[in-house]
Formats: sequence, C-alpha cells, structure tokens
Amino acid sequence: MPVQPSDAAGGDFVRTRSGVLVPAGAHVAASTTSGNHHHGASETAIYVVSGHPAFVFLDVEGDEPVEVRVQTSPGDYIFVPPFVPHREENPDPETEAVVVIARTTQEAIVVNLDGLDWTEVEVR
Repeated sequence: MPVQPSDAAGGDFVRTRSGVLVPAGAHVAASTTSGNHHHGASETAIYVVSGHPAFVFLDVEGDEPVEVRVQTSPGDYIFVPPFVPHREENPDPETEAVVVIARTTQEAIVVNLDGLDWTEVEVR
C-alpha cells in the first residue's frame, strides 16, 4: 500500500529497491539559519512545497573554497549526498518555508559542525 501524505508526516517508512526511504515534513521558520551539519551516511532529498529556503555548501574544487548558496522556489528538489557539510537558511523575514524531506535512514542523523569544510567529517 502506498504511503499517504498524512502517513509521511508521521515518519513512516517506505521500502524501496535500494533500501528504506523515510519521508517527513518540516516547517522552516522565517529568518532562520541552521547550524553547519551533515547527515552521516543518510542520503537526503528535499522537495520545496512553499517559501524560498536556501541550501549552502562549500565548493572545494577550485583554488580557494567558495561558499555556494542554492536558492530554491516551490517545486524545486535538492539532493544532499551522505556526509556533505551544509546548512539551511530561510532568509524571508515574514514567511516560513515548508519542505518534504526523504532520507535513506529511519534515524534523522544530524552531525553538527563548526564550518562547511570537510575537516570535521568522518566518513564511515
């Protein structure tokens, strides 16, 4: 039986060919910034329902690391691979953002970091 939207908000999981997919909803308050973090071995897919949250990563491919801000709109998807340092921001001073998050682990893993670089990341 497919998971219904009301079930997804409760953190039920769906078995997929590749393992487990755990959907959840989240409200991101106006003028909010998360701390820098990663989600361990969990793959994370985010669908933007409303608002314009930003997702911030560090591009380390060039001569100098550059902070990259991915600005989103309703209908956009963001994929965060395992162990990738990032942070979420909702810069709108008045409107919350609503997102649906799907992870490949039942546990919502959050490993807090001082920065966006990889110096604190232990890949297991």
